[in-house]
Amino acid sequence: MAVAEAQAWHEIVLQALKRNDIKLVPYVPDRVLTTLIKNIHADPFFTTFPTAREEEAVGIVSGAWMAGMRGAVQTSGFATLANVLASLAVPYQVPLIMLVSERGTLGEFNYGQALVCRTMRPVLDSLAMEHHTVTRLDEVDFIVDRSIKQAITTQAPVALILSPLLTAART
Repeated sequence: MAVAEAQAWHEIVLQALKRNDIKLVPYVPDRVLTTLIKNIHADPFFTTFPTAREEEAVGIVSGAWMAGMRGAVQTSGFATLANVLASLAVPYQVPLIMLVSERGTLGEFNYGQALVCRTMRPVLDSLAMEHHTVTRLDEVDFIVDRSIKQAITTQAPVALILSPLLTAART
């Protein structure tokens, strides 16, 4: 009897986005999220395109929500997001779904990313913004799906931090 091969984390995320009608996915190019980005581009369900900055992607998803469309932002950068989250997504109750590849830890070579990693969760906490760190393949579907549902129901943004413990594994 053959054992079924487990799905990769990025396949599970893509399915959870589709299941929750998240059609718009602007992103800032990122090495960690490359496979997910390529798969979203290949799927006609999604409207996806690169943006120059994370704040631009948040603004696009926020405007789309106000027009009736659900969206998610994919990024590895977080340092520049505090202002747009505090002045747009949080006060205007935009159920923004942020998929953040966690940089700055577990062998990171870029000191700037290490500084951002140390401040990301405290910034999210100070904004009273829901955030979850996904570390294991067996928790991806539950955390992503339930976080999207909660964000939409409560009309509050959520950050899904994708740990290298998850993303550095086979994709």
